[in-house]
Amino acid sequence: MAQESSTDRKKRAGRIVRKLARAYPDADCALHYQNPFQLLIATILSAQCTDAMVNQVTAELFPKYGTPDALADAEPGEIEQLIRRTGFYRQKTKSIQAAARGLCESFEGEVPRTLAELVTLRGVARKTANVVLGNCFGVPGLTIDTHMKRVNRRLGLTTEDNPDKIERDLMTLIPEKEWTVYSHRVITHGRECCDAKRPACTACPLREECPH
Repeated sequence: MAQESSTDRKKRAGRIVRKLARAYPDADCALHYQNPFQLLIATILSAQCTDAMVNQVTAELFPKYGTPDALADAEPGEIEQLIRRTGFYRQKTKSIQAAARGLCESFEGEVPRTLAELVTLRGVARKTANVVLGNCFGVPGLTIDTHMKRVNRRLGLTTEDNPDKIERDLMTLIPEKEWTVYSHRVITHGRECCDAKRPACTACPLREECPH
């Protein structure tokens, strides 16, 4: 596949999309949330942390501070204790409280529905914005996390390391309507099959499409 043309790569990407759909038809967002604000906060907390751990933490956090104004006005020390298990808890406390204040001050406490507005909030980059837009508002978006980076590089759909550049590469290959669910399926595939150290290549549903 080293000499693969852009046309052939796009065709192969289409086959990958279809095979992922067959392999993981029920793939969805693994974070637990009841509204866009909760997903926004959970996604910020998920940086360098497993979704399972974030779900444990937010099960305690959201009953106490489940709205922008409640979180913005909370005592930072109490938030730090509640989210300590997610790692980098001091910085994350600053980020989620600043995001909550930004929502209250600039968006009347409502999570905005555009990427341009979302990324004005502290701690919210394109990845987090795309998670919220895709899962809460039906706006297609590619979520470039560690699994998306690893799997798509192994598949030869990108050679980039920078998340924004990976996103741009995939936007030219994956149909827009598939962006959100493609992200869910690749992330699931990364967790269940395409492990960072021990990928299960012989059992991989994408093995015929993968140059790795």
